[in-house]
Amino acid sequence: MKKLVMLAFFIGSFGIQAQSNDALIKHFEAYSKQMRAQGDVQGVINGMTHLNVLSPSIQRTDTLAYIYMSEGKYVQALNTIGIDFKVDDSDIAVEVKAMSLKSVKQPERAIPHFEELFRREPNTLVAYELAELCLQTKKLEKAEKHIAYGLANAKADEVKAFYESQTPYQVSLKSAFMYLNALAVYNKDTKVNIDAAVDILDSTLKLSPNFNLIQLTKSELLRQKQAIQAQAAQPKK
Repeated sequence: MKKLVMLAFFIGSFGIQAQSNDALIKHFEAYSKQMRAQGDVQGVINGMTHLNVLSPSIQRTDTLAYIYMSEGKYVQALNTIGIDFKVDDSDIAVEVKAMSLKSVKQPERAIPHFEELFRREPNTLVAYELAELCLQTKKLEKAEKHIAYGLANAKADEVKAFYESQTPYQVSLKSAFMYLNALAVYNKDTKVNIDAAVDILDSTLKLSPNFNLIQLTKSELLRQKQAIQAQAAQPKK
């Protein structure tokens, strides 16, 4: 008889727990909806985190990681979704891993995710990210491949933002690829190819006169050229 009473108690407890769980899910669904209506991003994150604990799902995890990424919380995004490459990841998951790893200065780990994004949907913006990351990691052949794609496919209305100056600005995406091309040419031979790289920079500046980074890079290359010439002019001992 005692065993039957205990069994009935546990069955009842599970029923109450299930009802309580359902009630909590409904509560946090309503809470998240209200936070979205109020534009409270942290509230949305809190609500979705509770929902994911109560009723875990890949879609909810992906969305939560994407919100973290959109808010510049890249470490939190990666802690939510992980960093491993998975062929069955959703498009959102791949984008979150790619952009977040790039933002936390992990270019080697970011590249496979960007490559997967490009494989799924080739486009110039992803090509730019790949070209830039490949230059950073000294993968010049891969960088040149993505630069060539970008130069051939960049549309007139596509732009790229730059933030190195106090006032952010935009230039055409083609100009941005030309800039990367100059860097690729220079990195092939940092002593011999300075003039060739500067020629590309000059052409880019004609296309986008407001491209401040071109001026900075050109000045640095010409400084290096002068240093090389001065060293060559010194009498040998």
